[in-house]
Amino acid sequence: MKVETYLQGQPCWVELATTDWQGAKAFYQSMFGWADNDMPMPEGVYTMVHFDGDDVGALYQMPQQMLDEGTPTHWTIYFAVDSADDVVEAAKQAGGTVLAGPHDVGDAGRMAFLADPEGARFAVWQGKSHIGIKRALEHGTLCWSELASRDPEKAKAFYPQVIGWSHKSGDMPDMPYTHWQAAGSDVGGMIAMTEEWGDIPAHWMAYFQVDDCDAAAKKVVELGGKVCVPPTDIPNTGRFSVVNDPQGGVFSIFEMPAT
Repeated sequence: MKVETYLQGQPCWVELATTDWQGAKAFYQSMFGWADNDMPMPEGVYTMVHFDGDDVGALYQMPQQMLDEGTPTHWTIYFAVDSADDVVEAAKQAGGTVLAGPHDVGDAGRMAFLADPEGARFAVWQGKSHIGIKRALEHGTLCWSELASRDPEKAKAFYPQVIGWSHKSGDMPDMPYTHWQAAGSDVGGMIAMTEEWGDIPAHWMAYFQVDDCDAAAKKVVELGGKVCVPPTDIPNTGRFSVVNDPQGGVFSIFEMPAT
């Protein structure tokens, strides 16, 4: 399905910072069928990935400084905003941290990297000539964004103030779950982290839609990745698995329920 526009608060872009750019390109091309378009930059190469010319995300080789600091391979989710500058100021007031920006990306848009009070990192995008992801509801596209939080009440105070979300309780049978909403529609979720999570920090998780969760999880392993949470049914929702790419990047795959 084509995507033409984004409202404030909707997830609109996803981007992988990796320790092995070429290895990551090969893995995700095989996993999702992405085509790529390499865009040289002063500090390296930024690879836009797409289906038939419709951008669905990007990946890049982390610069040496990030590697020297031990930054792991990671996905970043971007949320659409009407004004990146306004969101940055709101984040400061709400106890968040500005990691970079706001700054322009040519004529494509204006962005900033932020962290919430727990340290969960995300980005915001004020689209201009580039709105973000241009396809949805098909294999290999971002389909859900989920915050894992140790202090959900603090998150419920932060994100509505900064992004403008409202929230409602979900119907997960075994654990509390929160749905983030923009303009009355779900745009993501939040799960409460327990002691069982160990020392994993609060974080945002990107979910990618797949046609067959079990087959996709098997393919992750065949391509050198790892399955962290095996394919599992979510009642009345679908089937998911948490996986690692060969460079250690964590993401989830999700199979929509049969209709």
